[in-house]
Amino acid sequence: MKNKKKKFPSEIRYDVVSQDWVIVATGRAKRPEAFKVERKEEIAISEKECPFCNIDTQEKPILIFENGKIISPKKGIPKNWTTIVIPNKYPALLPAKKIELEKEGKFYRKITGAGYCELVIPRDHYKNLHELEVWQIKEILDCYQKRYLSLMKKPFVNYISIFHNSGKEAGASQPHPHSQIITTPLIDVDLKKALTKSKAFYQKHKKCIYCEMNAWEMKVKKRIVVENDDFLALCPFASKSAFQVIISPKFHSPYFEKITEKQKQSLAEIFSIVMKKIAKGLNCPPYNFYLHTAPCDGKKYPYYHWHFTILPKLSIPAGFELGTRMEISVIEPESAAQYLREIES
Repeated sequence: MKNKKKKFPSEIRYDVVSQDWVIVATGRAKRPEAFKVERKEEIAISEKECPFCNIDTQEKPILIFENGKIISPKKGIPKNWTTIVIPNKYPALLPAKKIELEKEGKFYRKITGAGYCELVIPRDHYKNLHELEVWQIKEILDCYQKRYLSLMKKPFVNYISIFHNSGKEAGASQPHPHSQIITTPLIDVDLKKALTKSKAFYQKHKKCIYCEMNAWEMKVKKRIVVENDDFLALCPFASKSAFQVIISPKFHSPYFEKITEKQKQSLAEIFSIVMKKIAKGLNCPPYNFYLHTAPCDGKKYPYYHWHFTILPKLSIPAGFELGTRMEISVIEPESAAQYLREIES
């Protein structure tokens, strides 16, 4: 009788879109429960001291919601506001009337740091995303969409980054939960790679590479965390980190800003479930999430497919990861997805 072939203790997986390679070190694999982080004390700031609770001290609001209803900023800030968008008081980029290019020597180039920096702030000082009601998450998504639609019309806005940092280790500058929106005249390098790969696949096969991957994931069911009629949440085949989750539309759409009310509700519901599972299964780890959607530079991107990426902060990149830009994960995405899938949210 032949011996069963022993599985090699590591494998290197290829991300078909980013064209990155990821090491899955199964020889050093941890049980999913071992990824529960030790809760660290955040810098305690009371509501009295919090700049976002004292919203009157901040820049003039751009968009205000009160229990799902938009309130005109011209009327002032209502006492019972629930989500608010304000300009960042300490912006990395500033609006500009023109962009100038400067050269230094043969190689160096720099352009004007033109852009808009905004904050999306839910009212509650203590509740993170997993603790919010679905309608509150929907309200945050409303802010993302409405600000995107407005900012994309501004001069020198070719790319709009929407992201959320939770916890000191994930880069959050304030303990009060908030998201950020930053526009730039340039397009994210990682997104550029994804656009190039998506376009090449589309031209060859007349199909969207993301739709094809989603179809495969729904067939094999190994990496799905949760799904509903409109969205799929999964741990990707070549996860960049342990318990990475991507939330992707089941319908083809290059542009997040074109999301419908029904789809936003559906997205809020699946976001709520995923964040509850991550919080419960990993003991409320620090995390980042960000949106990748087609640029707003006036070009057409029928081959792209927008999605959110959620990255729990469970380890610190070290010399190998930084030097090679090749990530090492010590849990298979299939095991991570199964663990999250089995957690009641």
